[in-house]
Amino acid sequence: MSSWAETPVLARTARSRRTLRTWVTRDGLSTLAFLLPLLVIFGVFSWFPIGRAIVMSVQETNLVSVPTFVGLDNFGAVLADPLFGRAVANTAYFAFLALIFGFPIPIVLAVVMSEARRFKGLYSALAYLPVVVPPVVSVLLWRFFFDARPAGVFNSILGALGLGPLPWLQNAGSAMPSIVLEATWAGAGATVIIYLAALLSVPPELYDAADVDGASIWQKIRHVTLPHLRGVLFLTLILQLIATAQLFTEPFLFTGGGPANSTITVLLLIYHYAFQNSLGGDYGMAAALSVMLAAFLGVFTAIYFWLTRSWSTSS
Repeated sequence: MSSWAETPVLARTARSRRTLRTWVTRDGLSTLAFLLPLLVIFGVFSWFPIGRAIVMSVQETNLVSVPTFVGLDNFGAVLADPLFGRAVANTAYFAFLALIFGFPIPIVLAVVMSEARRFKGLYSALAYLPVVVPPVVSVLLWRFFFDARPAGVFNSILGALGLGPLPWLQNAGSAMPSIVLEATWAGAGATVIIYLAALLSVPPELYDAADVDGASIWQKIRHVTLPHLRGVLFLTLILQLIATAQLFTEPFLFTGGGPANSTITVLLLIYHYAFQNSLGGDYGMAAALSVMLAAFLGVFTAIYFWLTRSWSTSS
């Protein structure tokens, strides 16, 4: 016969068995069976490469010879590289230009399209069309537009206005703004669709009340539309900042980082370390810079959400 002290232990054991039996009988095993392939694929193709990159960041390796542990030497070599500061500055410059031009344009387009009385579907399709175009095709198309000769597409337009011609991608001062122009065109469509979907959540009676009060379009946007889009705006802003920090395709295909390293970015520098630094590549330095970039984006995102936690939810 059990003593009174053993009763709670037996009760907890019975509850744990009942909980496990309940979980199994309520499709717990079937749920785990459906999740297991996804977890395995995610672990093999996501978490394992991340862990492998962290290990490589403290090794001297070219994926051919036996790796050698070097500690933090790879991080020190990256920080001492003159191209590192240039790549960070160029990436920050691109993020600044993309924030100035690429962030407000989708908002303006979404608001204008939401006010349209006809052909809203056509406008949405046209806005999203650049997103459907593969990035490589988009860059090749815009390289044709950016032809520096007077007969180039953009220079022909400028010539008709009595301006130009401009060395779009051949000049260190105009290369990065030209890349920002193409990147804004290529990526604005997806953000426009997000804003259009968010605008559907704004109660129409608020606009009716604003019309009764005699509010202008700008006043309706400022006092009705933007407050209801605040959470979406903060989310798209951080997503855009993360995307700009990972810029690679456009400078790689447009200029290769030139002219005079004016368009080399952090990801392009990682590529140079891995595939163009030496015979077989210096994958240790490439992994170290990758870890540094991931750590920076993680800390930056955490600080961003901590600072905006009240702004994004308040009305």
